[in-house]
Amino acid sequence: MKITAMKKFLLVNLLSLMGVTFTMGQKTVALETIISTKDTGLETLAAPAQHKLAPAAPKKGFKDLFENEGLAGSTAPRLNPRAVSFVEDYIDRHEKDLIEMKDWGRPYFNLMDGILVSHHLPKELKYLAVIESQLHPGAISWAGAVGPWQLMPGTARILGLKVSRRVDERTNYIKSTHAAARYLNDLYAQFGDWLLVIAAYNGGPGHVLKAIRKSGSRNFWDLQYYLPAESRNHVKKFIGTHYIFEGQGGLTTLTKSETTEHYGENGLYVFHRQLSQEELNNAKGQTISGKYHSLVIAKYVMMDITEFNRYNPDFDKVMGSSTTGYELKLPADKMELFNANKYQILNESIQILLNSTVSITNNNAKDSALVNKVVAKK
Repeated sequence: MKITAMKKFLLVNLLSLMGVTFTMGQKTVALETIISTKDTGLETLAAPAQHKLAPAAPKKGFKDLFENEGLAGSTAPRLNPRAVSFVEDYIDRHEKDLIEMKDWGRPYFNLMDGILVSHHLPKELKYLAVIESQLHPGAISWAGAVGPWQLMPGTARILGLKVSRRVDERTNYIKSTHAAARYLNDLYAQFGDWLLVIAAYNGGPGHVLKAIRKSGSRNFWDLQYYLPAESRNHVKKFIGTHYIFEGQGGLTTLTKSETTEHYGENGLYVFHRQLSQEELNNAKGQTISGKYHSLVIAKYVMMDITEFNRYNPDFDKVMGSSTTGYELKLPADKMELFNANKYQILNESIQILLNSTVSITNNNAKDSALVNKVVAKK
């Protein structure tokens, strides 16, 4: 069977995530080490060197790519069939340069990750800055947008940035990322769909609203041709960039209906965790099922309930639904406490559930008796 370039690329990323190693001479090294060997900090952030995306002749193929669930065994969202051709060509053209950016751009990505997470946004939205400016703080568009996030002057001022002849905070990585995060949150509150948010970020919400009216749909793949070509392609470039950096799709490459279909009604709690990157790195995850209760777990692992909910949003709601499990996330030492006491935790959680049921039943009985008395007196 012929293995296409994109399938090779996705397979390499999957093997990297699995920790597969390769022998080079007499050394055994991880694939990630082959791809990237530098990991610089955030103490100094000089402007990145100019890296240009050199176009290459596109290759044909990939007609059946991700019509199903992608690579065998992958739980990642599938690539929408209507995006396959564009993403194929985009990866063929830009994979080499963007893989290099994954290395030299790491300090910028780390900075953006922390800021986006602090605004409760998916950190993968940082790839907008890749297609907007290739991470260059001095980037200027033909329309006057400036900085790594390519903000227009009026929008930047509304978002709290100083823009004048002397000062232009759109070129400041930290301040402009905070501003972009505020704007992305505003757009998501308006559209509730990340593909529409990305289209609106590029062309303005007015164009997206007009496309919705004309098409009669809020599905990007149905309304895309009512959008300006630049905005339409901007969304697909974002999806292609996401695939290059992540090796798969994710929350921000899906429409609202695709998100519900893939993650389920109660499956988005994973993306609502208000954790820093350091906290995520130091935490352990474990899928649990059963009638566990947040208060009981928090008591046994010695966590404040507010802190527990920060790691595990909507815990009681999801566990009380028809969902079969929940990915419990706790600091490593707290997870050890959970596993050491999980049977006591489950037993006590069930007792709380039973007591609540009895209490509700008793209250209903009292209410019924009171109603009967009132009716009898009348």
